[in-house]
Amino acid sequence: MDRTPLLIVDAANVVGSRPDGWWRDRAGATARLRDTLVPLGGRGVPPDLPPPVELVLVVEGAARHVPGVDGVRVVSAAGSGDDAVVDLVAGAAGRRRLVVTADRALRERVVALGAEVHGPRWLRH
Repeated sequence: MDRTPLLIVDAANVVGSRPDGWWRDRAGATARLRDTLVPLGGRGVPPDLPPPVELVLVVEGAARHVPGVDGVRVVSAAGSGDDAVVDLVAGAAGRRRLVVTADRALRERVVALGAEVHGPRWLRH
C-alpha cells in the first residue's frame, strides 16, 4: 500500500478564489496553478504536510484539456469536478488524503470519506 500522502486540488475552486482575471483565460489560469504545485511534491506544505507528496489537480470545463506535468497528475473530470475529487478520495482509502477546496458541499463529502480539507489560502503559505 502506498503511504505517500495524496494532495488533491480542486482546480476550478482554487483558481476562482483569486480575482486575478482568471475568467478571461481559465485554461491558462489552471496551467499556472498546476505549475505552482510542482515544487510541493518535493517540499510538501509545511508544517502540515511533509514531503514526499503525490499531487493531483482535478480540472473541468474550459480547463479540461490542461495536461499534466512531471510532479502533478491532472485528472480531467468527465462530468462534475466535485464527483471526480470524491472518486479520487474514495479510491485512495488507507492513505492520508488532503483536498484543497473552499466548496462547502465538496468539503462535507470528502470529510465523510476520511479526507482532510484545507482552503485555497493554505497552498499559498
